[in-house]
Amino acid sequence: MIRATTGHWIKGVAVVAALMAAGPAWTQVSDLATGRIPTLAPLVREVTPAVVNISVHGKVREDNPLYKDPLFREFFEMPKQLEKEISATGSGVIVDAQKGYVLTANHVVEKISNAQITTKDGRKFNAKVVGRDPATDIAVLQVQGAAGLKAITMGDSDRLEVGDFVIAVGNPFGLGQTVTSGLVSALGRTGLGKQGYEDFIQTDASINPGNSGGALIDLKGRLIGINTAILSPAGGNVGIGFAVPINMARQVMEQIVQTGRVERGRIGVSVQDLPATQRNRRTEGAVIADVANASPAEAAGVRKGDIVVAADGTPVRSASQLRNKVGLTRVGSVIKLTVDREGALHDISVQVAASGAPRTTSSN
Repeated sequence: MIRATTGHWIKGVAVVAALMAAGPAWTQVSDLATGRIPTLAPLVREVTPAVVNISVHGKVREDNPLYKDPLFREFFEMPKQLEKEISATGSGVIVDAQKGYVLTANHVVEKISNAQITTKDGRKFNAKVVGRDPATDIAVLQVQGAAGLKAITMGDSDRLEVGDFVIAVGNPFGLGQTVTSGLVSALGRTGLGKQGYEDFIQTDASINPGNSGGALIDLKGRLIGINTAILSPAGGNVGIGFAVPINMARQVMEQIVQTGRVERGRIGVSVQDLPATQRNRRTEGAVIADVANASPAEAAGVRKGDIVVAADGTPVRSASQLRNKVGLTRVGSVIKLTVDREGALHDISVQVAASGAPRTTSSN
C-alpha cells in the first residue's frame, strides 16, 4: 500500500511539474491551509465543458440465428429478424460549438441514428448521427437545437512524443464526468484487431468502459485523441488504454461532414515494414514490396524496393502508418512521398485514386 501510494504521489508531482512548464494559462495555484500548491484545476475547468456524456436507448432489429436452421423453420414458426432493446452509455467531445458537431467512438452509436447527450452543466440535448466510420471507430454526431455549447481546440497528434503528459475525460461506468491523468506510453500501436485502420496512442491515463469517445488532452488544453479501447483481462483499467489520434479523427470527420461517408484512397502498392537486413541504414520506414500495373504509383514513378520515409512531410515509421495515411487521404488529392532509393532521397507526387483502383496493402 505504501509503495502504491508513493508511486501515485511521484506521478502527481511529475504531472504538476510538466503543467507548470506548459505555460502561464495553467500555472494557477490553490490556497489550502498548508499553503499554496500547483493544481490541474484551471486546465480541467477550461476543457471539461466540451466533453459530454452520451446515452443510447432504443430498439434494433437483428437476424434471428435460429432462422438459418431449416429444421427449426420446418417445425416452429419464427421471424427472420428479432427486435432487441439496446441501452448503452459513452462519451463524446464537442469540436464545433456553432454547428454542434461532436466526435465520439463509432462503437458507442453503431446501431442507432439518434442519441441523447448531457453536458457538464446537466443540460440534455438530442443528437443525430451524421456519419460513422467503423474502420477507424470514429463517428460524428450533431446536436439538435443547442445553444451555449463550448468546443475544445484540436491539437496536432503528429507532434506527440512518448512521455508527454495527458489527461483523459469521459464517463466511465456511467458514473458521470471523470478526469484522470497520465502520459503517452507509446505511439503508432497497431495489430490490436480493434479496427481496420490502427495507429493508436497508448496511454496510462485511466480509461474504463464508458470512456469510449471521450477526450485525451495535452497540458495546453488541446484535444489530441479520442479514447476508444482498453487492454484488460478483467474489463477494467490496468494502465493500458488507446486513443485514435486527433489528426486521423479530424480527417474522418471532414469527409463525413462533407459527404456523409469516408471514401478510402488507394495508390496501388503493396508495402511491408523495414526488414532487419535493411536497418543498417534506416530504422524506420515502409518498403514498397510491389507496384501494381497501370496504378497511380507506377505512373508517378514509385519503384519496388523504394523505402518510404515520409508522406506529405510526416515521417513514416511503419507500413501500417503509410497504409493509414493513403487510406485517409481524399480521393483525387495528391500525396507527396519521400523515398530512399539506394541511399538517395526522392520526392514523388502520387494522385490518390478511388478504392476500385489497385489497393494499398500491408504485410509484416
